[in-house]
Amino acid sequence: MSNHPKIGGHVSTAGGLFNAFVNAEKVGAETVQIFGASPRQWLVRMPNESDIAEYNRLKKESKVESVYLHGAYLANLASPDESIFAKSVGNLRAHFIIANRLEAQGLIFHVGSGKETSKSEAMKQAVKAMKEILKAVPGSAYLIMENSASGKKIGAWPEEMRIMLEGINSPRIKICIDTAHAFEAGLIEHYTPKGVKKFFDQWDKAVGIENIVAFHVNDSKTVFNSHHDRHENIGQGYIGLEGFRNFAKEKRTLDKDWLLEVPGFDNTGPDKENIEILKSLF
Repeated sequence: MSNHPKIGGHVSTAGGLFNAFVNAEKVGAETVQIFGASPRQWLVRMPNESDIAEYNRLKKESKVESVYLHGAYLANLASPDESIFAKSVGNLRAHFIIANRLEAQGLIFHVGSGKETSKSEAMKQAVKAMKEILKAVPGSAYLIMENSASGKKIGAWPEEMRIMLEGINSPRIKICIDTAHAFEAGLIEHYTPKGVKKFFDQWDKAVGIENIVAFHVNDSKTVFNSHHDRHENIGQGYIGLEGFRNFAKEKRTLDKDWLLEVPGFDNTGPDKENIEILKSLF
């Protein structure tokens, strides 16, 4: 095991998917997250062969070792609205096709909210949808569930993730943990050595640490248990630099990719300064 993880963040692909690697180099990212298509539209534009060829060319020349895609914000696999549910499955399936065509590690996405439906029914529906998507889309990429910032949504708790993992029962389904979401959902209040150990013990017991492939490493703009999804630059939020220093000391984080989704010190998203702060923790 390496003595430090791959560190990077979400980068823009404006002007072409290949720009992921141009922008990664600017900030010193070793791993990146991108949108394979617009995150704010149901309709998914598939990359053409020349897009993919240029992407692959730049990837070979790049220092980036792993790529993740993030799903659209609209998708909600737990929605009780039949129309939204159908569109969500179709949209996530299309983003997952792109993830596999780009030979990415996987597609990270939010499972969604069952609204007035019971959690157990909502999870059953989401499990059925994920099974369908995995069956429809062959490839090596993982479908990666992300923990939510609100207990009202699916997947805020390790136990909910366990139920879904067991329900799907596929080696192609994995988990991404967002540090800000865990704090905002009320799962971990203090990122002290003791708090971090307890947090990882909880996740390990519920889902198995090997099923966690990446972290969204974000500070929180809102207080503990706020249930608001608001990210802050490392050291400027309520988790604080000392919290991330303790997080970095946890050996179980070292073989997972660390991805920043922060506003950036110049408000242009994950930047060199945030990446350097994380690297300095090792």
